[in-house]
Amino acid sequence: MALQDKYKELVDAANASGASNLQVREQDNVLYIDGDVPNGATKDKLWDIYSKLDPDYRSGDLVMNLNVASMAPGAKAKVTTTSSNLNIRKGPGTDQPIVGKAAHHEVVTLVNQSDGGWWQIKTDNGVEGYASAQYLTPID
Repeated sequence: MALQDKYKELVDAANASGASNLQVREQDNVLYIDGDVPNGATKDKLWDIYSKLDPDYRSGDLVMNLNVASMAPGAKAKVTTTSSNLNIRKGPGTDQPIVGKAAHHEVVTLVNQSDGGWWQIKTDNGVEGYASAQYLTPID
């Protein structure tokens, strides 16, 4: 099954969501979906569809880099993990050492956007590092 077929529901939902700059490409057996979505709820909805299509994200054949249009350096964002704390890492990537944690629903400051769906963030306690953008929702 081609990846575009496997994730058709997700791509269709992204197109219908009002996403801008949407780019869908397949490279080295990985489907990349990049673009800007209008709000955090839309981003959450797309991640829910992804979770349904690939429970526990085990396939490793999709990279979604969706930015919420209102996410910009200096803005505040809420940690939107399922229930656990968010790891803050030394650099952008899960291979980087953990330098701190942000609590579920904690508000953090966005410092700088990094490639690959990561944000440099800073907590109110002064912990600074990188966190995956998928767990950050802008505060409207």
